Amino acid sequence: MSKLNEGVGSLRTFLEEVKVELLKCTWPTKKELIGQSIVVIVSVIILGAFVGLCDLVNMNFLQFIIH
Repeated sequence: MSKLNEGVGSLRTFLEEVKVELLKCTWPTKKELIGQSIVVIVSVIILGAFVGLCDLVNMNFLQFIIH
C-alpha cells in the first residue's frame, strides 16, 4: 500500500508543478495566433510546391535517361 500512496503523491506533485509552469507561460493573442498560422500554412504550401516541382523534374529526367 505504501508504493500506491507514494505513486499517487508523486503524481499529485507532478500535476501541481505542471499547473504552476503553465501559469508562467505567455499565450499568444488571437491576432498573433492567426498571423502565425497563416505563415505556417503559406510556408507548407510553398515547400510542397517546391518538392512537387523537384519530383516532376527528376521523374522527367530519369524517363529521358531510361528511354
